Amino acid sequence: GRGQAIADLDRQFATGAKAVVVLGEGGLGKTTLAQHYLQQQGFELVLELLVAKETANLTAAEHVVEEWLQQDLQVEPGRDFGISLGRLKRQLRQRRIGILIDNLEPALDRQGMFIRQHSRYGELLRVLTDSSLRSLCLITSRDRLCEPSLAIEHYRLPGLLLQDWKTYFRMNGVGAELATLEPMHTAYGGNAKAMGILCGTIRAEYDCDVRVYWSRNHHDPLLEVSLQNLVTSQFDRLQSLDEKAYKLLCRLGCFRYQDVPSVSTQAIASLLWDVPAGDRRRAIESLRNRSMIETSRGHYWLHPAIRAEAIRRLRASDDWQEVNRRAARYWSDSVSSVETVSDALEALEAYYHLVAIGDYELAGRVILQSRNNQWQQYLTLGSSLYRLGLVQPVLSAIGEVMENTPVTYRLCELNNILGDLYWTTGDVREAIACQKQSLQVVREVLGDTAVELDDRARHYLTVLELDSLLSMGLYTIDLWELDAAADCFESAIAAAQDKRHERWVEKASVGLALVYSHLGQTAEAREIAAPIYEAIASDPATYSGRFAFFLQLLGMVYTNLGELEAATELYRKAIRYAEEGHYIQVKGKAVNGLAQLDRMQGRFELAIDKHKEAIALLESVSAKCDLAEAYFQTGLTYRGMGKEGTSKEAICRATSLFTQMDAERQLLRVDRA
Repeated sequence: GRGQAIADLDRQFATGAKAVVVLGEGGLGKTTLAQHYLQQQGFELVLELLVAKETANLTAAEHVVEEWLQQDLQVEPGRDFGISLGRLKRQLRQRRIGILIDNLEPALDRQGMFIRQHSRYGELLRVLTDSSLRSLCLITSRDRLCEPSLAIEHYRLPGLLLQDWKTYFRMNGVGAELATLEPMHTAYGGNAKAMGILCGTIRAEYDCDVRVYWSRNHHDPLLEVSLQNLVTSQFDRLQSLDEKAYKLLCRLGCFRYQDVPSVSTQAIASLLWDVPAGDRRRAIESLRNRSMIETSRGHYWLHPAIRAEAIRRLRASDDWQEVNRRAARYWSDSVSSVETVSDALEALEAYYHLVAIGDYELAGRVILQSRNNQWQQYLTLGSSLYRLGLVQPVLSAIGEVMENTPVTYRLCELNNILGDLYWTTGDVREAIACQKQSLQVVREVLGDTAVELDDRARHYLTVLELDSLLSMGLYTIDLWELDAAADCFESAIAAAQDKRHERWVEKASVGLALVYSHLGQTAEAREIAAPIYEAIASDPATYSGRFAFFLQLLGMVYTNLGELEAATELYRKAIRYAEEGHYIQVKGKAVNGLAQLDRMQGRFELAIDKHKEAIALLESVSAKCDLAEAYFQTGLTYRGMGKEGTSKEAICRATSLFTQMDAERQLLRVDRA
């Protein structure tokens, strides 16, 4: 029944439109039309954004673009939103891609403009409406988009025709004459969702007799208004007919259906803790028979209009807290290891449920829950998320927790993760401040005799202390504040009291050796580095993916010592492990190290090729500190070739990045060089 609508959209796109907003009330079929239209256009790929039903749950535009690049386009997102938009734009110029933005109205204010905290949706749409793109974008919304700077067309979707209703009912086994259907069709304005709900109800409860159904219900005033009223009446009816199914429907409103757009039978079962096992399947089937739940391939979701009513009723019930806690427990327990982006996003769902009920401390612990990951490490969810390239969700989640709860020692590890995020993106001073706050909290607790700590808690706090000291040492090396870095590494070594912390001693020792080698204290550097190098050679399995970052640091030590064969071996090992674990930053740093070795041996052309590769890798993950060093080393290589102009260009890029990092010592280092 949407042939005319498809023809109308064809005409709008044929006249040069790049984005069209399909307008209409809830349940009219906007999403179905948009999905069908894009599927029929032969696009290489269709990107979808399912906007949250509620403004409070809106996904940041940065996160949307990151996920499209990372998961759908296999392109590393930038640490900066502008860089990510640029990469998305290049993809949309090169490839024929369709884009669906569904349910936009929660992002709009009363004037039809983007709400202030989500104004970056406007930046995204400015990219999607660029006339040079090969892509087409369909947006569904109940409200008109009135951003004056956006060149977007609107198309108001009409209701389905009476003949379309008759065809739909007949295809679903419910025969009816046009005269019988006409008053129902008129009452609901040809609404597609109303058609589906009515057909399902008549089939399941009235033995497919449309006449009997309408004779009993046509006087109900709720039937004369919008789809929302229809949904309300269906909830009321379900409550009177099937209490268990009604309770389940309301509870299903707690799921967001955004990053994880559908839920499994196991997820639904987690919300039926007080329903006998034999009745759980019947409750689900009851919802399916009444078209109150959508389903495909064993997964389920709610239509946005139904979900809105479900969550309204759930909030008003005594179930609100318990349902969200049960859902959070399900998501946390269902993800045993983080191997993919999907794994990480499913695990993060627990955080949103706990924030919904105001339990920020437990929400913080979701971010800190450790699991095995694809790098053979046992890392917190927050660390795994940002290593997978999903920086924005981690920043938003940690920020919300820290704004709403005191940072106790149980949550101060959030500062460690936040510090690494700031460091990666080049905000080194903020990164150091995060680690200092974490260190202060830990030391206060460890030094407070009034606080009773068991061995496990004391070990945990000691590890946090070591991690903060180690991280601060690494951060300050990138600022070239070498004496401060040495102090941090020495403090970490001193704080590691027993064999359980030997790995921290090794990591801090590598950092200290690197500082000594930068300072020209070659004997001290060699004395520290040699036993670690020998241990790596004799036990390569232990020093695999989880030690890749420190392998390339040790390679830098041996580069400074002039032991080029050992340095080459270490860089190549680091690259191999980085490729196996998709750790692009480590690979970029190690490739830049190999370029330095080529320069030291007069192989300038090979060195330049490697510098270019390293810069491309580091730019792809916006690793600002490492990128500055790569440009600096590239400048030195060009100078060795006698190409002063090209050398100055690279040095200027390095200087600009070091200036952004507020790294005065690095600028002095560049001047001296």
